[in-house]
Amino acid sequence: MQTIDKFNFAGKKAFVRVDFNVPLDENFNITDDTRMRAALPTLKKILADGGSIIIGSHLGRPKGVTDKFSLKHILKHLSELLNVEVLFANDCMGEEAVTKTAALKPGEVLLLENLRFYAEEEGKPRGLAEDATDEEKAAAKKAVKESQKEFTKKLASYADCYVNDAFGTAHRAHASTALIAKYFSTENKMFGFLMEKEVKAVDKVLNDIKRPFTAIMGGSKVSSKIEIIENLLNKVDNLVIAGGMTYTFTKALGGKIGNSLCEDDKLDLALELLKKAKEKGVNLVLSVDAKIADAFSNEANSQFCEAEEIPDGWLALDIGPKTEDIFANIIKESKTILWNGPTGVFEFDNFSHGSFAVGEAIVEATKNGAFSLVGGGDSVACVNKFGFADGVSYVSTGGGALLEAIEGKVLPGIAAIQE
Repeated sequence: MQTIDKFNFAGKKAFVRVDFNVPLDENFNITDDTRMRAALPTLKKILADGGSIIIGSHLGRPKGVTDKFSLKHILKHLSELLNVEVLFANDCMGEEAVTKTAALKPGEVLLLENLRFYAEEEGKPRGLAEDATDEEKAAAKKAVKESQKEFTKKLASYADCYVNDAFGTAHRAHASTALIAKYFSTENKMFGFLMEKEVKAVDKVLNDIKRPFTAIMGGSKVSSKIEIIENLLNKVDNLVIAGGMTYTFTKALGGKIGNSLCEDDKLDLALELLKKAKEKGVNLVLSVDAKIADAFSNEANSQFCEAEEIPDGWLALDIGPKTEDIFANIIKESKTILWNGPTGVFEFDNFSHGSFAVGEAIVEATKNGAFSLVGGGDSVACVNKFGFADGVSYVSTGGGALLEAIEGKVLPGIAAIQE
């Protein structure tokens, strides 16, 4: 497989798929440019070699062309980051894109308009009537799949080589993230530096395990993490359950959870997961105490109580001090750590202490030689809020992609390069 550090881009046009799906305020100012900065090493390597760059990305989830999701809003900032005047094609498929890509000179950069302005990027039909028949849906799907081939082929025709540096979309078999790779030889397609780091980090945490291996899984719903939990039960020594989904387990075990989050239709599933953990010798850890509130608010009245004795009208918004100690002690003794999901509503300062304690323990374990991987939107926001990002081994940029990788799924964007 080709690697970016060994590839010489001199005189070549590189199509680079990045994930510049950055948040914008109402005035189209970028509020967090982390994803843009993460792609800089790849883009600067190509320019330093004497290559030119065609950047492809999506922004938001448009259902057609709309100014709100135009990549022109990030053009100025991208130019500043690269210290190069980035050119812009106002249609990734139009005559302007064809002309400007053909005219690109070494050292120049062209940003294509939002790839998702075309249904062919995702390969999903749009504009179907709500009462469309199954036959109409099938015909529309077939039509967009057929036109997707031409869309992909045209994108590929702009460049001599292909670089995928968009781990955040690696779980999607979209035109620019997976399908395009087949138009380039093995020697001319590769991961960018960011994608390489993501792939290595996931591989290390799942396949190069130093024990004890502890996974901390948060989130509000057990149902959204079933496959991940089941896959992890085959790998981890300790599985720490945190966040709102804790109380589905607590209720399943006969606990009183007040108004705390709970999936009543998943109580049997929770018991089944507890049983599987026991059979596999995995230490599945639940909260023993909670910080509860009488309303979902930072200003709500709060108190601590046993996790299985939450009064009616109250709900758990974070773990309690006893649980903090239990979680922290397990984490500090671990050599491989995966953190996906905070312990509570960390956005509320009064209910962020549990997540802070977990993050602090992970940083300490990392200092003592553990490998720690943090991933998932809320976990990343959490470590950034508390300033822990530099204290862990790796912070993943991919939410859904990371979760599917942890589930053990083959990600199309990765497979397309490794083939």
